[in-house]
Amino acid sequence: MDKMRMRTNNIVKSNIDAICGLFPNCITESQDCNGETVKAVNFDLLRQMLCEQEIEGKEIYEFTWVGKKKAVMEANKPITKTLRPVLDESINWDTTGNVYIEGDNLEALKLLQESYLKRVKFIYIDPPYNTGSDFVYKDNFHMSASEYDEKGGLIDEEGNRLFRNTDSNGRFHSDWCSMIYPRLMLARNLLRDDGVIFISIDDHELDNLKKICDEVFGSSNFVANMIWQSTAGSNTGTDIVTVTENILIYTKKRSEFTFDGMLSDGGCYSLSDEYEHERGKYALDKLDRRRVAGHYSEALDYGIEMPDGTMRYPGGGSEKSTEGWNYLWSKTKVQWGIENGFIEFKETNGKWNVYNKRYADIDNEGNPIERTVPFRNLIPSDQCNTAQGTAELRGLFGFRPFDFPKPSGLVKRLLLTAVRRDKEAIVLDFFSGSASTAQAVMQLNAEDGGNRKFILVQFPEKIAEGSEAWENGYSNICEVGKARIRKAGAQISSEMQACAVDTGFRVFRIDTSNRNDVYYAAGDYTQNMLSLLESNIKPDRTSLDLLFGCLLEWGLLLSMPYTSERVDGCTVHNYNDGDLVACFDEDIPVSVIKEIAKRKPLRAVFRDSSFDGSPAKINVGEIFKMLAPDTRVKVI
Repeated sequence: MDKMRMRTNNIVKSNIDAICGLFPNCITESQDCNGETVKAVNFDLLRQMLCEQEIEGKEIYEFTWVGKKKAVMEANKPITKTLRPVLDESINWDTTGNVYIEGDNLEALKLLQESYLKRVKFIYIDPPYNTGSDFVYKDNFHMSASEYDEKGGLIDEEGNRLFRNTDSNGRFHSDWCSMIYPRLMLARNLLRDDGVIFISIDDHELDNLKKICDEVFGSSNFVANMIWQSTAGSNTGTDIVTVTENILIYTKKRSEFTFDGMLSDGGCYSLSDEYEHERGKYALDKLDRRRVAGHYSEALDYGIEMPDGTMRYPGGGSEKSTEGWNYLWSKTKVQWGIENGFIEFKETNGKWNVYNKRYADIDNEGNPIERTVPFRNLIPSDQCNTAQGTAELRGLFGFRPFDFPKPSGLVKRLLLTAVRRDKEAIVLDFFSGSASTAQAVMQLNAEDGGNRKFILVQFPEKIAEGSEAWENGYSNICEVGKARIRKAGAQISSEMQACAVDTGFRVFRIDTSNRNDVYYAAGDYTQNMLSLLESNIKPDRTSLDLLFGCLLEWGLLLSMPYTSERVDGCTVHNYNDGDLVACFDEDIPVSVIKEIAKRKPLRAVFRDSSFDGSPAKINVGEIFKMLAPDTRVKVI
């Protein structure tokens, strides 16, 4: 039986394999940091394969900063972390499809790469704006001041610094760029081809973020910079008061994505007839137009009999016009329209006009239709603002746990542009903060009966002592976010009693690998260390920890149904009705192995220590070959 990797996928290896498929002549061999022989890319040869002429030494268009190469490498670097379920902080664990992850979002995005690759329809993030006071994430490629000065050429030959390293120099922006870049690279992998990402940002890093997104998502996938008037007034700025923020919008593939459009309020549909109950109200459109050059059609230039028996041609005359008038509908379609109440005649001052009725709820073929208008790239403060976000939290908590929180109405408005029709969409927010995105998803589901699921990720940043949240017993941002989801979910459920809304969520915490970290050389072991080898699993890990660690590697969603049962004294876990069946007990009897195999699961997994040596493992393999030959079996 194969062993589980218990680490995230090696993106570099996958990329090399892809290059090998296109340019096998550019693949060579090299040694990694451990002295092992591995595949490598001959970049000089690859460059020749991709360029008709040399570009070495020539000026090229690029956006870079000190630390960019390390940021790219960090995105590709695998990790051995895992997600541990936290049942006592979850709501409706067995039935919910929502997920809340506590931990560094860079690690979370890596852990989600297998399970959610190309499955997320909508991403909204509100990252730190880099104002000088809100920078939190410092990854392991973060440079010291001396490292930056050396690589950036900011020291002289004698090692003296040329200028003070303040927030106004390049390092301040480089750190922020190195933080956001790998996260966006990994987020792009999770988006469906018809997916979209919305990123809130103010003016501090707007220019840099736009360049990074152009590189990560492609400039052709840029949609718009949506301007949000976050407040009607502000005390920021002296000469010019800042009252807006930016929301950059990028798609995964612009050709695949279609905005849903804003539902029309029906203001232009004001007329009524006997068909209103099934077609809605209607507006009138003139049926004829003046056409020029090649747009004129002889077939559409015909006479229609008016109610008084006279003939009317396009343009209003009793004969064909010499100015190129046409009807918009064919003669057959007009006859159908008259018979079915889609045509209206009006006489004004002895002159007849012909109109087609444009109904609110059906098209001019009689089919149901959803009338929409495009969203604009401006969201005024009277529609949603930061004051509403503060009032929203105060109404839930009775105090203000956050300064300037995003109102859930803003996120819901963005959701409506992209997933109004997709009621099964997965929504991701990996800078979740106060969890506005969760409330927006639940509220939208309650309003339209949707089943959209959210995945929220938040680093457990400590709450400042003396703040309102701290004084009310909250120690970190995650505690506030989870409490907000619980309170908002209860409020939504009470308001929408007739609608079953998923207001639960499964909580996970990022932790070290489930396996023991044993990295001693053979000569370093002592007698009292042999107990470490009896089990390769850490003693504090539960069977549920092991199960969800396997889910991540096997690419299963974290939100699927889960059950467990006792079989001959052993606990058997069943995930999503046979997608994965697992048993992590010691000394599993053959009867349990046979029972699992009879169910023919897609995947089965056991602990390595569950079997007494290689012969027992071979026997397990033979049982599955006989009873469930298509089941993939592994051990951890």
